Amino acid sequence: MSAHALRLGVSKTWNSLWFNKGQDYIEALHQDLQVKKYIKDKLNLAGLDNIVIRRGENTIDVTVYVARPGVAIGRGGSAMDLMKKDISKMTKLQANININEVKKADLSARILARSIADALEHRLPLKPAMENAKTKAVAAGADGVKIWVSGRINGASQARVVKISVGQVPLQTIKADLDYAEERASTRELGIFGIKVWIYYKKKESK
Repeated sequence: MSAHALRLGVSKTWNSLWFNKGQDYIEALHQDLQVKKYIKDKLNLAGLDNIVIRRGENTIDVTVYVARPGVAIGRGGSAMDLMKKDISKMTKLQANININEVKKADLSARILARSIADALEHRLPLKPAMENAKTKAVAAGADGVKIWVSGRINGASQARVVKISVGQVPLQTIKADLDYAEERASTRELGIFGIKVWIYYKKKESK
C-alpha cells in the first residue's frame, strides 16, 4: 500500500471525486485511468504534480497541478483546447480543464521523481541527480526526504537499489503529511529504472 493510499481520509483525499455504481462505475473508473495517462503523457514537460477528476451528470472537470502552467496551456490556449477535445471523446462528456500552478515544486515528490527519471534517460549520473533532488526539497522546507532508485546502477549486470535520505520520514505515522510518488525511467542500454520519492513536512505546506 502506498503512502498516499494509507492516509486516505486522514491527511489525504481521493484524486477521483464522484459517485457511481454498477457497470457505470467500472466504465468511469477505466475512463479516469485513461484520462490520467493521457494528461501525464502530454504534460510531463510542464512539471506535472497531480490530477484531480470530478464528474457531473454530463460533465467531467479535470484539475491539473503543474510547475509550469504556461507550458501546459500552450500558445493562446491551444494545448488546453486540444486536451478538452480529446478528453470529451474519451468520456463522451463535456470536458473542462483547470490548470493550477504548483507554487513549491521542490516539495512535490512526483516532480522530483520525474527529474531523476529525466536525468537517467538523458544518461546523466544518478548520484548527483538524487543529491540535487534531496537538496532542493530540504531547501524548500521539507523536514525529511527519502529517495530509492532501483535498476542496473552504473551498468551493473544485476539490478540493485540505491537509497539516500535526510531528516525523518515517518512512514508508519498515519497523521504525518507525506508526499509520495513513483516514476519509471526507460533507458536503451540499461533497461527500466524505478524511482520512489517520499517527502515529509511537519506542517502542511501550500505547494
